[in-house]
Amino acid sequence: MHIGIDFGTSYSAAAAIVNGELTLVRFGVAEQFRTAVYFPELVPDPNDFALTPELEARLETQLRLLRAQQREMAAAAAARGQAAQSRSEGELRQEALRSVRRQWMEEQAREATASVASFQHALFGEEAVEGYLDSGGGNLIESPKSMFGYRLDPQVRKVIVHIATHILEHIRLTASRQFGAAVRGAVIGRPVEFRSSMGAAGSQQAIEILREAAAVAGFDEVSFLEEPAAAAMHYHKSLEARQHALIVDIGGGTTDVTHAHLGGDQAPAIARNWGLPKGGTDLDVGVSLHSFMPLLGKDIVRVPQHQFVEAASVHNLPKQREFRKQNYRLVAAPYGPRLRALQEPGATTRLNQLAERTKITLSTATSHCAGLDFLEPGLAVEAGSADLEQAIEPFLAQLERTLSNVRNDLPALPASVFLTGGTSRSPQIRARVQACFPEIPLVQGDPSLGVVSGLAVAAREAARCLVAAAHDASPAPAVASVG
Repeated sequence: MHIGIDFGTSYSAAAAIVNGELTLVRFGVAEQFRTAVYFPELVPDPNDFALTPELEARLETQLRLLRAQQREMAAAAAARGQAAQSRSEGELRQEALRSVRRQWMEEQAREATASVASFQHALFGEEAVEGYLDSGGGNLIESPKSMFGYRLDPQVRKVIVHIATHILEHIRLTASRQFGAAVRGAVIGRPVEFRSSMGAAGSQQAIEILREAAAVAGFDEVSFLEEPAAAAMHYHKSLEARQHALIVDIGGGTTDVTHAHLGGDQAPAIARNWGLPKGGTDLDVGVSLHSFMPLLGKDIVRVPQHQFVEAASVHNLPKQREFRKQNYRLVAAPYGPRLRALQEPGATTRLNQLAERTKITLSTATSHCAGLDFLEPGLAVEAGSADLEQAIEPFLAQLERTLSNVRNDLPALPASVFLTGGTSRSPQIRARVQACFPEIPLVQGDPSLGVVSGLAVAAREAARCLVAAAHDASPAPAVASVG
C-alpha cells in the first residue's frame, strides 16, 4: 500500500486514497502532528569531549605506543645510516589526544545509534514537547526538516537521519494499523528549495537524508513531489473548467509557488515552480526577537545580536547549542540572570511556544500578554497588533518580492490564486498575497491538508504504475499447440 506524506517543518500529515476516497491518517484524534520527537536518552554532542580518568588512561597508553613507534623508527633509520625525523613530546601528545578523541566519537556515535533506535521510548508531536518539558532531560528535536539542507558533519548527519527515520516509521506504523495493511510505499512532499547553507547541494542532501531514512523506516518504494505541485493536484479536482492557476503554499519552513494548468478532464500540467526558504518558523523568530528578547537585553546590553537569534531558533540544534554554551555571568542584572534562566533545559522551547501563541493571538486581537515566570517571577511581555506587524514585516517583504518576481515571470496572469499551507491562516499573509494579485480571485484552500491530499493522489498513481510495471514484466502465458 502507498500513502502520501507531508513531512512538514512545523506539522506532518499523511493520507491515502481508499476505495476512491481520500482518507487521512489519524494520529490519536488529530489529522496531523507537530514535527517534533523526544528521546528520553540524550543524543550526544561531539563537542562534549572531555578527558575523564578513563580517557586519561587511554591517552597515556596511546602516548606510550607512539613513543615506542618513534624509537623503533629511529633505530631502523640509524641502521640504514639515515637521520630519523623526531617529533616533540607535545606533538606526540597531540596525536595521541586526536586518536583518543576519535575513538570517543565513534563510541558516542554507536551509543547514539542504539539510543535513537529505541523506538518504543520516543514521543511525537505535542506529547514530545510535553514529555521534554515535564522531564527536564533527554533530547527534544523540533522541526528537524529545517536542518536537512545544512552542512552537517558525519556524526550529526547520522543522528539527523535517525530522527527522520523515527518520524517516518511513526507515520508508516500508524497508517498500517489504521488501514489494516502493510504500508510499504510513499510519495513524500518536498519544498521547491529546502532551507540550506549549500544551495542546490543542500536540497540534494535533504532528499538523500529522507530517502535513506525512509528505507530504514520500512518503505520499499519512495518518490518525491514538490509540495506546491501536490497542492495543485488537490486544487485540480475542484475545477470543472480548464484554467491557469497559481498555487501559493506557505508552510512552516518554506514558501513555494507553482504555475499550473488545471481543471477539466485533462491531467494537471505543472509549468514552473518558485521557492523561498522562509516560512512560519521565521515569523515565530521575528516575534521572539521583537517582543521578547528586549526583556533579555537585546539592543540594551553588550551581547552580540546573533546570540539572541540563536536563543530564538529552537528549530536549529547547532544554534541552540551555541546559545547554551555562552557565559552571561558578567551581564548586568536583570538581563544576565534572565539569559542564564533561558539557558536552562526547556526554557527556549517555552519561550518559542509563547512567541508562536502571541503571533496567532495578535493575528486577530489587538493585544496579548505572555507571562515569563519561568525566567523571572512576575516578568511578562505586553504586545499589540502593531508589534506583530513590525515583527513579521521582514518576511512579508520577502514574500512580496518573491510574488513580484513570479508575476513578472508569468506569460499571462492566472485565472485564480490558490493559497494553502499552515502559515496561510494568518490574515496578514492572505492580505499581502492578495495585494500582489489584486485583480485575481484568491481561493483559500485547507491550510493543513491541501498538500497531503495531492500527495495521496500521487501515491495512488505511483502504486498503479508499479502494478502495471510488474504485470508487463511477468512472463507471457504458455500457449499449447494442438497438432
